[in-house]
Amino acid sequence: MGLLRVDDVSISFGTTAILKGISFQIEEGERIGLLGRNGSGKSTLMRLLAGEVVPDSGRVISSGNARVAMLPQDVPGGLRGRVYDVVASGGMDHIELLREYHDLTRVMTSRDDPALLKRMEEVQHRIEAAGAWGFHGRVETIIARGGLDGHALFDDLSAGLKRRVLFARALAKEPDCLLLDEPTNHLDIGTILAMEASLLEYGKTIVFVTHDRVFLQKLATRIIEIDRGNIRSFLCSYKTYLERRQAILEAEEKEWQEFDKKLAREEIWIRQGIKARRSRDEGRVRALEKMRQERAKRQEQDGVSRLAIQEAERSGRIVAEARKISFNWGTKRIVDAFSTTIMRGDKVGIIGPNGAGKTTLLRLLLGEIEPEAGKVRLGEGLQIAYFDQLRARLDENGTVRENVGDGNEYVNFGGSRRHVVGYLQDFLFTAERIVAPVRILSGGERMRLLLAKLFAVPSNVLVLDEPTNDLDAETLELLEYRLVEYSGTILVVSHDREFLNNVVTSTIVFEGDGRVEEYVGGYDDWIRQRGGQDDGSQTKTAKVQKEKKQRPVKEKQKLSFNEVRELERLPAQIEELEAEKRRLVEDLNRPEFYADRDRGKVERAAARVSAVEHELEEAYQRWDELEDLAGRLGGGQG
Repeated sequence: MGLLRVDDVSISFGTTAILKGISFQIEEGERIGLLGRNGSGKSTLMRLLAGEVVPDSGRVISSGNARVAMLPQDVPGGLRGRVYDVVASGGMDHIELLREYHDLTRVMTSRDDPALLKRMEEVQHRIEAAGAWGFHGRVETIIARGGLDGHALFDDLSAGLKRRVLFARALAKEPDCLLLDEPTNHLDIGTILAMEASLLEYGKTIVFVTHDRVFLQKLATRIIEIDRGNIRSFLCSYKTYLERRQAILEAEEKEWQEFDKKLAREEIWIRQGIKARRSRDEGRVRALEKMRQERAKRQEQDGVSRLAIQEAERSGRIVAEARKISFNWGTKRIVDAFSTTIMRGDKVGIIGPNGAGKTTLLRLLLGEIEPEAGKVRLGEGLQIAYFDQLRARLDENGTVRENVGDGNEYVNFGGSRRHVVGYLQDFLFTAERIVAPVRILSGGERMRLLLAKLFAVPSNVLVLDEPTNDLDAETLELLEYRLVEYSGTILVVSHDREFLNNVVTSTIVFEGDGRVEEYVGGYDDWIRQRGGQDDGSQTKTAKVQKEKKQRPVKEKQKLSFNEVRELERLPAQIEELEAEKRRLVEDLNRPEFYADRDRGKVERAAARVSAVEHELEEAYQRWDELEDLAGRLGGGQG
């Protein structure tokens, strides 16, 4: 028998069956990645293994006295006191044994009682068997390895630090099976890497749920997938699982197509009437009835989210330009002399430890706070949609529908009206969930609700703070696709390495002590550039996107006199064109502009807008060429 065995377990919530008679076994030393769509029952199964949920039928059988500890997805309420006390509470059975021993010791100093002596010997034996003598020393070691302050108050910690404390508390129990529900949520990349290394060395059984595909690929030795209330087990890595699962789904689809064709033929036959009722055909009639029942029981794969992003009119070519900006919080240096130019269409990832100042940098770049030194210039026509701000605006007691529709029956999307129910169904909300209060939603459902609110707002700049938390793999992949497809500009704070690799065109990284650097490409590109060049020569602190689109130029020694003059004039020329475009657009948006019914005037204005946009494209292209050339040649004049 394995460490844990799940035997014919079924669980339902109301009329919805979450798990349908599932059975599987967990062996010692396995690292199992538990996968499934949002709402499929992953957290329910984890709580079942932890003994927090009782199944409607079936049972969970533990081998011997196997200890199980769980890191929950959310921080539980009611935790108070110092970090040390919270971590130590994970080994409460050890604490109680030691407390009983010390209580007996105090009594034994005043009474020489054989019964008490025998009881003390029994407690000592239990302490030795449980390995509790060195418990407090182990707690100190766990706290030190986790980089935690044992004297800090738990209530005062950030979400990321609280997760680290809860992870340490689970380890303090010295479990034979460690259950981790979204362990990387709210953690920065450095902490995730340390957790990966620690778990690879752990040696005990681990069952974990995660949206972090790199974490999953590194750790999992086996995949268990929950699909429509049933489970499939794959003894392989995550990438191999993806290949095998795709083959299974394709085979299932082919089998169902053949079944449906046969059922259709039999339905035609039964409608022929008298022939089907002959005694020699009764077996065929019974077979048809069985096929109908089988078809009725079939549970189709859930639909795929059809999320789409509503885009506003294009912004100006430059979105934000920062020149040697610096900012401090008290005595802490956040940003020191950082420069960058963010162009329309750039997709910029921001990476750094928790508390480094990523949100502060975003606010600096978007002009929400002023730098203490340096200057930020914003582009024209910015329509910014903030993901993180929507979290605070969710009405916990309001329904999903009310939160997206703001009391309206329709949302405006892409120039047309869509009923809010149909819009929410694109984000995989069922009719039942659409009228449910937000407070009962799972983590993944909340994320989809936030995305639904965000994408209903027309934008040409998206600001995203950890948008991947709790999303299932299929929704996450579609989100990545839509963000890559989005023609506007994206600024995203994320610790999801695969997401950064798949979406961003450049990364801004907090390297420590206020030093902020910019690199071409995603997470892996940053690691490669940082490790490959110790002089920082691969770092780009401005116009990163232009490096990827660099145009060939004829070899020469210096800029000509005319090219120098042209380069000096281009910024002013671009500003004039941007201002002209803004005036024309404002005219075309004014109702009185159409009052004299002069179609020629309207057509001329619209044509001029197109011409100005073309001139702007050419001016920016020329500016890019001259600046790149000047950078390589040292800006000299011929």
